Amino acid sequence: MSLSLSRPLGSSPPALQRLSRLATLDQAAVAALMEAMGRPTVFRPRRELLVEGRDIVTPHLILSGWAARVRILLDGRRQFLNFVLPGDVVGLYHHARAVAPTTVISLTEVTSCVPPDWGVSPALDQAYAVGHALDEAYLLAQIARLGRMNAMERIGDLMLELHERLALSDLSHGRSFELPITQETLADALGLTAVHVNRMLQAARRAGDLIWSSRSMTIPDPRQLARKVRRAQIRVMAD
Repeated sequence: MSLSLSRPLGSSPPALQRLSRLATLDQAAVAALMEAMGRPTVFRPRRELLVEGRDIVTPHLILSGWAARVRILLDGRRQFLNFVLPGDVVGLYHHARAVAPTTVISLTEVTSCVPPDWGVSPALDQAYAVGHALDEAYLLAQIARLGRMNAMERIGDLMLELHERLALSDLSHGRSFELPITQETLADALGLTAVHVNRMLQAARRAGDLIWSSRSMTIPDPRQLARKVRRAQIRVMAD
């Protein structure tokens, strides 16, 4: 996915870094965000930030940690629809009495705050709008992964997306980034079994595409991996 980024705000919190890359934030936007970040809430792992079907009482701007949008079926099976990362905003809508379309749960310890509302700053509204557009793009990418890609392509495509998203918040380190989730969680996100994910990660390591160790993922050659995934995307378009 190609992004046209604004200039970041130097050394600042990851959430502010991301929003400042989505739009050029003015003084009012930065002041409102910094004030909001001064009132954080901490969620332990496996806590619900939003619950599917319930009114959204409090939207969240993620300051640190990983969460996920998830659908849980009646028999207990679950599907992770998307990961929620620092700088992401969930549950902030224009309409009154908004209802959560999915449950959002913390995967690690998560710190969030209530984001400034729409209308505080045109620049911040623009950042929110771009963020919502990206959320839609990531969800559409997830549909394509689950519907048409094989296991190896799913993993490679998701890792490229996560690397790109974390880079927006200055949370990537060259070709590496922290990946504080289990293989079981990754399996639930990709519609695979944990055993199959483990096999594919070992194969990706042997191929020189991915290296996952000590809660860190490295993509030795992002361009090469992107070319492999892109060929899969081209096949999908041709089918």
